[in-house]
Amino acid sequence: MALPSGDLSLLDDPLAVELLASRVPARLAYLWYDGTPRVVPIWFHWDGSTFVVCSPPKAPKLKALEEHPEVSLTIDSNEWPYKVLSVRGTATVTMVDDLAPEYAAAAERYLGPDEGRTWAAQLRGKSMGRVSIAPQWANLLDFQTRFPSALSA
Repeated sequence: MALPSGDLSLLDDPLAVELLASRVPARLAYLWYDGTPRVVPIWFHWDGSTFVVCSPPKAPKLKALEEHPEVSLTIDSNEWPYKVLSVRGTATVTMVDDLAPEYAAAAERYLGPDEGRTWAAQLRGKSMGRVSIAPQWANLLDFQTRFPSALSA
């Protein structure tokens, strides 16, 4: 029996594990200062319980996330049948004085070990905004056995 939408155990499903290890950027949805929505593609690191994304310390979204910490992340595939992992949670912004280890890990996953280490090396010693996102809700679609609710009714 499939787990219901919202169940965090979906993050342990093999399909979710595949998407979490993919090189597809997450799409981070958040609210701007005026309450209007924004979506940005962003590298992420999943440690098994928390998502971590990072940005330059002066990125305006960091301040917006502090004011409106409710976020949504989507990680999906690019080929049909689409695979989609959606997560909702609360973001916590922390300024760090050096390269966040989660950003270095994401760089290696996205760019490969050698290029990722080279990319990360140029950021060592520089501050960044580290955003941790604690999932509170998850959903998984594969368009074969798990469909959006509008299609499965």
